[in-house]
Amino acid sequence: MLKKLLIANRGEIAVRVIKTAKSLGYRTVAVYSEADAKALHVEMADEAVCIGPAQVSASYLKADAIIEAAVRTGADCVHPGYGFLSENSGFSKACKDAGLVFVGPPEAAIELMGSKRRSKIAMQEAGVPVVPGFEGDNASDEELIDAAKNIGYPLMIKASAGGGGRGMRLVEKENELADNIQRARSEAKQAFGDGELILEKAVIEPRHIEIQVFADQHGNAVYLGERDCSVQRRHQKVVEEAPSPFVTPALRQAMGEAAVKAALACGYEGAGTVEFLVDKDRNFYFLEMNTRLQVEHPVTELITGQDLVAWQLSVAEGLPLPLAQDQIHLNGHAIEVRLYAEDPANGFTPQTGPLHQFRPAEGEGLRFDTGVRSGDAVTPHYDPMLAKVIAWGANRNEARRRLLRALEDTTVFGVTTNRYFLSRIIADDVFGAGEATTAFLQQAFRDDPSLAPKEISLRELALAACVFSHGNSGPDAARHDINRSWSNAPSTVTPMKLEVGEKTLALLVRRVGNHFTVTRGEEQYELNLESLGDGLLCIIDKGVRQQCQYHCRGDHLYLQASGQAVALRDVTHQPASGAAASGSGRIKATMDGAIIDVLVEVGQTVKRGDTLVILEAMKMEHPVKADRDGTVGEVLAAQGDQVKRSQLLVEITTAEANSDSNTEEAGQ
Repeated sequence: MLKKLLIANRGEIAVRVIKTAKSLGYRTVAVYSEADAKALHVEMADEAVCIGPAQVSASYLKADAIIEAAVRTGADCVHPGYGFLSENSGFSKACKDAGLVFVGPPEAAIELMGSKRRSKIAMQEAGVPVVPGFEGDNASDEELIDAAKNIGYPLMIKASAGGGGRGMRLVEKENELADNIQRARSEAKQAFGDGELILEKAVIEPRHIEIQVFADQHGNAVYLGERDCSVQRRHQKVVEEAPSPFVTPALRQAMGEAAVKAALACGYEGAGTVEFLVDKDRNFYFLEMNTRLQVEHPVTELITGQDLVAWQLSVAEGLPLPLAQDQIHLNGHAIEVRLYAEDPANGFTPQTGPLHQFRPAEGEGLRFDTGVRSGDAVTPHYDPMLAKVIAWGANRNEARRRLLRALEDTTVFGVTTNRYFLSRIIADDVFGAGEATTAFLQQAFRDDPSLAPKEISLRELALAACVFSHGNSGPDAARHDINRSWSNAPSTVTPMKLEVGEKTLALLVRRVGNHFTVTRGEEQYELNLESLGDGLLCIIDKGVRQQCQYHCRGDHLYLQASGQAVALRDVTHQPASGAAASGSGRIKATMDGAIIDVLVEVGQTVKRGDTLVILEAMKMEHPVKADRDGTVGEVLAAQGDQVKRSQLLVEITTAEANSDSNTEEAGQ
């Protein structure tokens, strides 16, 4: 009998595993980096062991430190979660060598399916349909370029050891191939330590549909329906749902049986996901097998009524599968979105900083899987996902409706998130019709307002003016009934300056009792303030009583109205500052990260849009580009440097600036 489980992970998946393990009577052990010392998963576990500094290579990827923590605490089994070491065959073997039960498949299955090249060959031999391509053993750039001539375009370059869209490139023309091979290989080495690549014929506008499989140690294997993960950005999943609106019962059975065949072919045990591409004619092709629990497993749990972590632990103990194939039934519909600290209007750059307030919405059919809470900080060291927001409904529209409300009612103050972007997807007509393919975000959704910088409305400025004018802005301020303090004093007009991003907006605020008139230029907005406090602002706007959430910290205000959040600062009483520098030519880091390449040197001529520096953050490469033509005057970063968001990296001077400088020198 297994008694104590160590979770070799962090964040929401560690929290989720701990919950099920505790419910089954297991004692739990958390591991954590120095940056995670006060994290939620550490607090929830019975015991916790620090395994190193913040860098994942020195902590969560340090297998010997994790195994030593298990031995020291007397744990007898290890759950790897997802990511980090979850698909590392060496870690699986090391656990078993140390006398620990690894809650996952045998190392041979992990190793086979961890190679896109070898797994594809194995699937062909097992009779599972695969995408035509080239799977040469450690193929050179030249071999890949030569093979591409037979495959034809468009084609996909894929990292053999990869996942999550890293090391993956779509190539549409022959003259784009060589550069994309180099980029994909570099990214694959950075992310996985392995630069092996394969090529595949690109299936245009497919569905990305995956099958959840489970196998035990007695030769039994089943599938638990499918998940549609077609809505993706840069090959990373954004929305996942079950069942797929595109899959017919006959296709579900065919794909399910193929997935079980794939699992049995590699001697699989435990939870696994077989991913397929499905074309418009419902032909399906093996993509890869993930030898772990998936991020999106909650949607399968909600439509099957099963706890997949409990199944994993049961299989690890050597028990047969809880259900046979004919006992597995699907009920209703579930949709999951990934709530990230990122800015969709600024190229989805990851956001870091304090999470002043995080309050998940409550309601029927809702589930939040999260590893953060109010007061935590989002750091640059790890994936910036705040939570998985999942809604279940008796049908797809009910699930969509509940998810939309959950996104709108969840309070997140302190960092920019992708919440508005997610809600726009769920409400979109193409998605609503079940017609979204992997090309959806790049085509039908590419001009959506959530992808452009938001212009603050006069209504939002009026709401902010109500809070700032009343002076009841402390985070713990009690709820205050405005009507009780109404006065018949004459109206007052107060100038107010609010800072939004880099803009400072001048307002005139007239207040008569609880009635506010806010003027900006020629525009006016009027509303009645009913009450505010406890983070809730109540107003009457054009005869309609409404509420919105807010949070104040000093002169900073976070306001959430109609599911959209804005951040403002009251600078009315700030001293006037000199003219702000234009910033043109001052190229700054777009996020916290590491410099992995500097492509320019002092004196080099550059054009607007040229890539100057490659920044790595959240395991992805981000090019930092010139914002104007000119000459590189100074390079302030070097390969290997750790930099902060907005840190100056490169300065570009123009011919005019150089001319002015030379004139000054000549006159001295």
